[in-house]
Amino acid sequence: MYRFQWAIPAILSVICSNSFITSVHADGKDGEILPPTIQKLMKGYNKYLRPFFDNGPVTVGMSLDIASIDTISEINMDYTATIFLRQRWTDERLCFEGNKSLSLDGRLVELLWVPDTFIVDSKKSFLHDITVENRLIRIYPNGTVLYALRITTTVACSMDLTKYPMDKQTCTLQLESWGYNINDVMFYWTRGNDSVRGLNTLRLAQYTVEDHYTSVSEAVYETGRYPKLIFHFDLKRNILYFILETYVPSILLVVLSWVSFWISQSSVPARICIGVTTVLTMTTLMMGARTSLPNANCFIKAIDVYLGICFSFIFGALLEYAIAHFCTLHRPDHKNFIKDPEEEEDIDMNGTINAISSGEENPTEVDSNKNKKTRGGRITSATMKRLLCILYCFQVENPHHIDNYSRLSFPLCFIIVNVFYWVYYLYF
Repeated sequence: MYRFQWAIPAILSVICSNSFITSVHADGKDGEILPPTIQKLMKGYNKYLRPFFDNGPVTVGMSLDIASIDTISEINMDYTATIFLRQRWTDERLCFEGNKSLSLDGRLVELLWVPDTFIVDSKKSFLHDITVENRLIRIYPNGTVLYALRITTTVACSMDLTKYPMDKQTCTLQLESWGYNINDVMFYWTRGNDSVRGLNTLRLAQYTVEDHYTSVSEAVYETGRYPKLIFHFDLKRNILYFILETYVPSILLVVLSWVSFWISQSSVPARICIGVTTVLTMTTLMMGARTSLPNANCFIKAIDVYLGICFSFIFGALLEYAIAHFCTLHRPDHKNFIKDPEEEEDIDMNGTINAISSGEENPTEVDSNKNKKTRGGRITSATMKRLLCILYCFQVENPHHIDNYSRLSFPLCFIIVNVFYWVYYLYF
């Protein structure tokens, strides 16, 4: 008995809802729900047939209001926006006498023909329904119908991140007809480029809307040609955040690595500590900069190039001390390896005289061997002398001068590389 009492309200609600649907569609009971004007319009109206069914295509004008662009994701290559989509068309079957428009409840849209418009490249969309479905239907005396919706949609946007974070992205919002081809429906923007509003008041976290424009096109598929409207908008990324978050810290790390050039080479722990610390910190900074970006090998981003440059300079400063310290411990004296050819000739002559005096060989053979040894000795000594001279050109007499050269060469090279980097990515 207790369960049956609770079931009575549910049964009554179903009966009432069914009676509402029956009263709307039944000819004899339209007056119970709809006013006389709407009752007259709905009499004999078939929502399954488009306007001008036998007299050419129906033209549908569209306009947009961008309420917000919530997120722009580089990882997923998409953006999420909330829009107000307004569609206008003329239905000759809905003409009535008078000079005032009729605003209907959004739930009565089920009684009318509406365009089958959909958002191309939409990953996920939904119609707001708090407190009721956010739909508007307004009918004008000449039969013009205004149909408005509030939609939140996530749309794919192909991005080129080669100049990230100095990049500019162009995203689109495309509207197409799903089932009606160009012989049935034609789309147009009601006010051209002014058909889209709201972008001038948007405040995005990382981007600035530079420009936007509209275009009219056609989508060609295997099933036919369909009308398409495209809204383009250009986004420019704000680089100030990345300058403070990535570029300035990386520059400071490079400068910190140069401090070791002013520390004595005998202070091994101090210089090694600075080098290793800056290398590890730079590695951490590089890993953190990639967390918000897609893991795509095809994208060599501008920020990756700059972090790679900074890492190279920091690692080069560490190698500089290793080379300088090695040269300090192993200073070869090239003079000990270069001998005068005349001294070698004297040695060969003395050896020859001793051989002759000992009488062990024939004097003719001794002279022949002496000439061969003399020529070979001269060629060998000349070649060694040239090689040692070449090696000596790359040898630093005082290893402490390496730090002096690095104090000037490292900052100068870093400045030159920065000039080329910023000029290329900002102006090319």
